Amino acid sequence: MIYRETGQFKTTYASDQQLFPILQDRWFVIGFLAFAFAAVPFMATDYLFLAILIPFLILSLAAIGLNILEGYCGQVSLGTGAFMAVGAYSAYNLAVRVPDLNLLVIFLLAGAIAMVFGILFGIPSLRIKGFYLAVATLAAQFFVDWLFARVKWFTNDSSSGSVSAPPLELFGHAIVTPAQQYVFVLAIVCVFALAARNLTRGAIGRSWMATRDMDVAAEVIGIRPMMAKLSAFAVSSFIVGVAGALWAFVRLGSWEPLAFDVNRSFQLLFMVIIGGLGSILGSFLGAAFIVVLPLVLNQLPTWLGIPLSTAMISHIEFMVFGALIVFFLIVEPRGLARLWAIGKEKLRLWPFPH
Repeated sequence: MIYRETGQFKTTYASDQQLFPILQDRWFVIGFLAFAFAAVPFMATDYLFLAILIPFLILSLAAIGLNILEGYCGQVSLGTGAFMAVGAYSAYNLAVRVPDLNLLVIFLLAGAIAMVFGILFGIPSLRIKGFYLAVATLAAQFFVDWLFARVKWFTNDSSSGSVSAPPLELFGHAIVTPAQQYVFVLAIVCVFALAARNLTRGAIGRSWMATRDMDVAAEVIGIRPMMAKLSAFAVSSFIVGVAGALWAFVRLGSWEPLAFDVNRSFQLLFMVIIGGLGSILGSFLGAAFIVVLPLVLNQLPTWLGIPLSTAMISHIEFMVFGALIVFFLIVEPRGLARLWAIGKEKLRLWPFPH
């Protein structure tokens, strides 16, 4: 493995700064995406699509948005569920009140509305930070919960408070089967993940990281912390808003405000902590972990022949999540993404001990 980079010399800045400078990495990513787009839709079952793959992809997108804000810019947020709710209800109202809009336009406009909402609640970050900012974003969560539960206009005067998304249709083609929904979501997540990766590698991403590490020093070298923080809130809220629209239209179909309560915010926070703060890959790893772990814990007593009630399994799930968060914060604060990087370095030097 040590000779993997041998002979791959870079003669231009563009080749040295590309996303995957090593040829083997590029081929691996291309092969993985080809498998995900061309093979998985024909191999996976409906249960795999609906219970694992689609939730994993949408929550990965939401985790990417939160990671931009919290991992790259260092702004603590406990209101990610609120931004998802804004995206979901914005997409619903656009689809109901302007029925001729293209589905992609609806999702992008929903993301833009969530972005404006995120900027408004990001303004306090210019004056406060840390736990105080976390409380401010938590206030946004409770405000949104109240708004969509009490103001009937957002639910199109629904008496129960529950709304249903219209049928999914893109360019005249209905998106009905789980395989079609999976490909649709996968395409959107790939585009946003690529955009997020390029943003974090550019000047905007460097301003976010400088503000995260020390905002006073960043201001001394010419970075405007105000613009860095507000741009992080804007980009994060936009991505999370699109994820909320996808979660509502593709995953849920019909929903009420409780679908985006504070528990959703904490779930996304767990994802970025376990997956790795400041890592796009960590967002995917954390989402995969959070989606798969409850399914494993639900089946584990059956596999072991231990009779446990559903309530007990739910309590064990919370206990495991809490223990894992404490473990990662103490042992490896950079999460699963760092463990993956360490594993790659070990394999790269194998069989040599140094």
